[in-house]
Amino acid sequence: MAFNELDLQRIKKHVGGFCEKRSAPHLSNELRLDYEIENQAVTIFEVRPHWRETELLTQTEIARISFVRSKRVWKLYWLRGDMKWYSYEPLPSSTDLQNLVTEIDKDPMHCFFG
Repeated sequence: MAFNELDLQRIKKHVGGFCEKRSAPHLSNELRLDYEIENQAVTIFEVRPHWRETELLTQTEIARISFVRSKRVWKLYWLRGDMKWYSYEPLPSSTDLQNLVTEIDKDPMHCFFG
């Protein structure tokens, strides 16, 4: 089931606000954060020009937050070098989306931003 309108507003506020905060307006052509929603998951990714073909943009996924409606809980994942999503063990889930977005922003384990 897709997100309801309240969930979409919550995602826009917390995830969208985080992406805007971490994306300097004067560098938006060089590097910015964005997100997309697919089914019950929100994926946050970096957008930047390709290193050789600068007119092409690349997207590098950095975090995924999925919602388990039956449990009313958000789960946080990070993308390892093997290109598979893994549960983020310091804070694998929360009932509050903002808690997970704050954890991504702090990145104490250097899983999201290196």
